[in-house]
Amino acid sequence: MRRFIKINTKDNVAVALVDLNEGEAITFRDCGSLVLKENVARGHKFAVEDISIGENVVKYGFPIGHAAVDIKSGDWVHSHNIKTNLSGNIAYEYHQSIKPLDIPATDFSFKGYLRKNGKVGIRNELWIIPTVGCVNGTAERIIEAFKQEMQPKGIDGIAVFKHNYGCSQLGDDHINTRTILGNIAKHPNAGGVLVLGLGCENNHMTDFKKALGEYDEARTKFLVTQEVSDEVAEGVRLLKEIYQKMAQDERVELPISELKIGLKCGGSDGLSGITANPLLGAFSDYMIAQGGTTVLTEVPEMFGAETILMNRARDEAVFKDIVKLINNFKEYFVAYKQPIYENPSPGNKAGGITTLEEKSLGCTQKGGEATVVEVLGYGDTLKTKGLNLLNAPGNDLVAATALGAAGCQLVLFTTGRGTPFGSFVPTMKISTNTQLYKLKPHWIDFNAGTLIEEVPMDVLLESFINYVIRVASGEWVNNERHGFREISIFKTGVTL
Repeated sequence: MRRFIKINTKDNVAVALVDLNEGEAITFRDCGSLVLKENVARGHKFAVEDISIGENVVKYGFPIGHAAVDIKSGDWVHSHNIKTNLSGNIAYEYHQSIKPLDIPATDFSFKGYLRKNGKVGIRNELWIIPTVGCVNGTAERIIEAFKQEMQPKGIDGIAVFKHNYGCSQLGDDHINTRTILGNIAKHPNAGGVLVLGLGCENNHMTDFKKALGEYDEARTKFLVTQEVSDEVAEGVRLLKEIYQKMAQDERVELPISELKIGLKCGGSDGLSGITANPLLGAFSDYMIAQGGTTVLTEVPEMFGAETILMNRARDEAVFKDIVKLINNFKEYFVAYKQPIYENPSPGNKAGGITTLEEKSLGCTQKGGEATVVEVLGYGDTLKTKGLNLLNAPGNDLVAATALGAAGCQLVLFTTGRGTPFGSFVPTMKISTNTQLYKLKPHWIDFNAGTLIEEVPMDVLLESFINYVIRVASGEWVNNERHGFREISIFKTGVTL
């Protein structure tokens, strides 16, 4: 196993792939040798040449900040001696740089559910969606009673997606709650849905149904609890009706071009941009070459790497949409008098990530090298196949929920420090390092850490493609096995 890596020939730092010790001799093919002047933990950086104060620190071939003091070859490089270059707004220019994907077509397929409206799901689940948080407990009681009476078989799961919203909200918050819940109600991973309301909430059932548009009336039912004497009994009755329809559903062979996959990272470390995120980038390019769709989000974690995405825009209109996406999110920070570049998190820093540029350059690798075909607003649903960008924050659960609500049937989630959560769609965890994979087998589904253990990218990519196909065909990931299913809706305004 390699002990360190210099990622790009332009870099003036290298990354420790294992814990390195003070006094250890380091030899590079292209820049001679050095002796470490202090301990460098796995995922952290050390200088491979002298870097003068004010000079850029370069990783991935791009500046990730500047030296705050003179840095000597062999020094540990982190928050104590490097500062971000980011400040204020940027005047962006479009310099299109599109690289055709030289990836052959394959005949891979998966077994999914073809819905009446032509959409495709990878699960056949029965869901209760509360219009307001007041009925979360009632939804749980209905599911409990339904399971006792029916002992349902032949479906992939039953869940209620609890949340705290749906009332006392105004403006965008009210619209976002209604939109996200409506998108979940129409998601093809659901074979049937009971929308459960209270009756006096802002997110009133009458308005909710109007906003929902067309839906399958045999599989989508509505219950306002204030309008019936026994809401649990009535809820069970409606679930039984839906279940009878769902129990007849069967998986059918479908091309992988029908897959819509969300790309997300969280609890990142210094290896995220070396192992797991590049793996997802290679997978994203592969999927797009097969006619599929991937979605990259976490807008604040594009700051510092946004021009790479802008120059990959399909045309000037998409470029302008990316500029708007970035600038609007910066204005969101400013409106709340918060620093635009308040990132990385403490966990990121402990894992070796120093500046937002470094985090973003690693994060955006999940989008591979494909052309950006469209930019989606928060709550928008997918319309165009290919690589899409989605407006959502970096928060894991908010972003993963937004990806599912946009139409993704599966979220791929890379992590260097680990997390057990799952959204309302299967949320596959890919570790950046083998140590995490071994420590948390009940959290982590796939190990990308073998990329620094002499496993070639093409070999690991083939294994990963096959695993994703198995999951799309019904194999559960860890968050499903343990029942970790949650949603979170983006909130920006006041609460009444």
